Amino acid sequence: MDIISQLQEQVNSIAALTFNTFGTLQRDATPVKLSPNYPDPPPAPVPPPDDATKFEDQPKLMSAALVKAAKQFDALVAALPLSDGGEEAQLKRIEELQAENDAVGQELQRQLEAAGLLLCSILITFSYFFSSIILTLLF
Repeated sequence: MDIISQLQEQVNSIAALTFNTFGTLQRDATPVKLSPNYPDPPPAPVPPPDDATKFEDQPKLMSAALVKAAKQFDALVAALPLSDGGEEAQLKRIEELQAENDAVGQELQRQLEAAGLLLCSILITFSYFFSSIILTLLF
């Protein structure tokens, strides 16, 4: 897998961790009274006693997972090759690659046209061949 794909996977992983973290915190947080004009919020749900991870530990575990994923992302970014010569060199290299791409595209177009002509000649040869076979069978 190339580095760009790894970076994309890591971004997706960070997004999933963030989504799950916010969802868990929103789901398990204790209700807060917003204003004295509103009624008291319902009591917080009590987690089952066999729950291995306590609510107090979840934010720490989730933030640790997010930090780990961010560090992995930073390591992948650090592994990206540095460009030499700055923006002007990159633009020049892009122009060179574009010219090479155009030349290869023109050559491919010539080969495609030659292949089309060859196919036409083969089809004509087959039609003559099968026409002669049909004529010999009829007479």
